[in-house]
Amino acid sequence: MRKLIIGFGIILLLIGAVIVLFVGAPNPPTVSLEHAKQMLNKAEKAASLRYSPEMYRAAEDLIKIGWMEMARQNGRLAPFRNYKTADSLLTLAYQKASDAADQAQKTLQNLQATVQGERNQLYDELLEWRESLNGTLAKNDGEAYWNRAEMAYKTSEKLMNMGEYEEARSKIILGKESLRHLGKIVADYSNDEAQKLHIWQRWVQETIDNSRADGTYAVIVDKGKHKAYLIHRGKLKLTFDCDLGYNPSTQKLFAGDGATPEGKYYVTAVKGNGASRYYKALLINYPNATDRQRFAESKSRGIISKRSRIGGLIEIHGEGGRNRDWTEGCVALSNRDMDRLMQYISIGTPVTIVRRSNNWP
Repeated sequence: MRKLIIGFGIILLLIGAVIVLFVGAPNPPTVSLEHAKQMLNKAEKAASLRYSPEMYRAAEDLIKIGWMEMARQNGRLAPFRNYKTADSLLTLAYQKASDAADQAQKTLQNLQATVQGERNQLYDELLEWRESLNGTLAKNDGEAYWNRAEMAYKTSEKLMNMGEYEEARSKIILGKESLRHLGKIVADYSNDEAQKLHIWQRWVQETIDNSRADGTYAVIVDKGKHKAYLIHRGKLKLTFDCDLGYNPSTQKLFAGDGATPEGKYYVTAVKGNGASRYYKALLINYPNATDRQRFAESKSRGIISKRSRIGGLIEIHGEGGRNRDWTEGCVALSNRDMDRLMQYISIGTPVTIVRRSNNWP
């Protein structure tokens, strides 16, 4: 019996050898494997790991399974090898990798178009806010936010050139967030201005009326226009450009806040050349009674620190004409304009400072 089995096995081997000799052993699907690998490499270069990772991983797994199936068949006797399953798996892997590459390309194209559109929108908003800032005292407060938005815009361009569209989009989002903060600053400033405009207009009108009635000189400073006006007998006599405190958009609350005060004042001292740090100067009576009351209320309400001081020594002085707001709260004219103004001013001359007004003689 044992001899019979051995003989039968030998016969089978001989039959297999004859089949292999005349028919040939099946070839492993090495071409399909190579094509699948090449397509997977193409998908990787198309950023499929980022934009179509599930398809990419599926193709990668199919290649591994197909490869293992091919190796399993290679371990069998030639007559019994069957590579159909391996070939099917590798063909499917090729298709999955191709789909992954296509999906990544489409996603990338859509993302690129979206990011470019958002960049264009940010650019337009930057231009609009630049124009708005240039026409308001809120410029100083909002400048930092505008600069951040501009930097985000420039950085997004560099990232897009590198193909980092998602990172570019995150920068654009940061830029828009900065502009939202800027918008709040401008809105708060505009609301505050709208509430107080009638007060400033009343101050200006009272100053003009008193000048007309008394036949005297007066100075009106419009912070928004960066202008100082010399009034005589209720009529405009001279106009000067002026620089303000480095924080010009608000009422002065305490020493060191960089704000130019708003209110009705008068000249308390006339300082000639050498008597002032800034060429010549007209000292005004800041803080007046209203300023002191505001200071006390701000302290009690916790708006300013209890250690704050109210400050003083607010002047109209020279060394201005720098086309920027740089003083600690004073009004600065060019030396030439200061010489002209000093010809008409004496102790007691009214000085009215407003953020904005449309009431002019």
